[in-house]
Amino acid sequence: MGNWLNYRVLVLLVTVPLFFSTTEKEQKSHWGFFGHKRINRIATLTLPHEMFGFYKEHIEFLTEHAVDPDKRRYAVDGEAQRHYIDIDHYVHEGEDPFAVVPRKWNDAVEKFSEDTLQAYGIVPWYINVMKYKLQKAFENKNVDLILKYSADIGHYVGDAHVPLHTTENYNGQLTNQKGIHGLWESRLVEINFEDYDYFVDKAGYIENINDYIWEAVEDSHHAVDSVLQLELDVTADIPTDRKYSYERRGNMTISTYSYEFCQEYHKRLNGMVERRLRAAISAVGSIWYTAWVDAGQPDLTELQHTPPSEELLTELKTLDPYVNAGKHKGRICE
Repeated sequence: MGNWLNYRVLVLLVTVPLFFSTTEKEQKSHWGFFGHKRINRIATLTLPHEMFGFYKEHIEFLTEHAVDPDKRRYAVDGEAQRHYIDIDHYVHEGEDPFAVVPRKWNDAVEKFSEDTLQAYGIVPWYINVMKYKLQKAFENKNVDLILKYSADIGHYVGDAHVPLHTTENYNGQLTNQKGIHGLWESRLVEINFEDYDYFVDKAGYIENINDYIWEAVEDSHHAVDSVLQLELDVTADIPTDRKYSYERRGNMTISTYSYEFCQEYHKRLNGMVERRLRAAISAVGSIWYTAWVDAGQPDLTELQHTPPSEELLTELKTLDPYVNAGKHKGRICE
């Protein structure tokens, strides 16, 4: 019990300044930027002391580069489908997609073909691939790859915890609710993040990564109907002239969901956004930890005081022009 209390005190002491170091620019970003950065940052605090020193030393890298996969979507072919899975594509009404789609990649390829899987998203399978890559990076004590893969895993795991990343109706475009993607994962977080409870349990070892990831996706997908229906209910109760408002963003004035509409929707979701955010934080820390354990628990103190190489930083810098490339387009919806 003493160790656990010490851990909780440590998290509190380290976390408080981290929470309030967020820039205004980050506060105005969506789950894909502000939310993903927050997930990686707090996941670092869930790690055991054998890992914590190394990860804390690189917490700024892991925070800033949590968004690299979104940048790559517009620079690298084959990246986009790693962020989602349209699980409902594979079934007719009334069928359980998680009974129809095999969890194992080879079985899914045999049943549906790789082209089909790639066309409708591969996030649960790709997280498994990334976990193995991180494990090999630990085994080789490769600082660059440990940092790069850790940051990327945080992003993909975060995406897997967003309900609208698990459906063909990812932005309400099939139900006349266009914009709901950004409302759920961006606007609600932007308004309410300071009220969320970010305390989660310490990272734990995952016996079966594949099943663990699929269960997270299943939890996300089971929330899709509520995400859509509750938005329709609030829309029916709040007149259109109060559903939207105008706000200044930098040098622009934009139309966005009103504070009144967002808070009523957030209330009816009954903590869903916060729960998915917390679940993502816990999952990221646990996957990092599992990769380290499966690599033989290498001594990370030997890697401390080793910054990422200039080659890696230069490589990642080339992604910067793509920060805003996908806004209002594709599967990233702000």
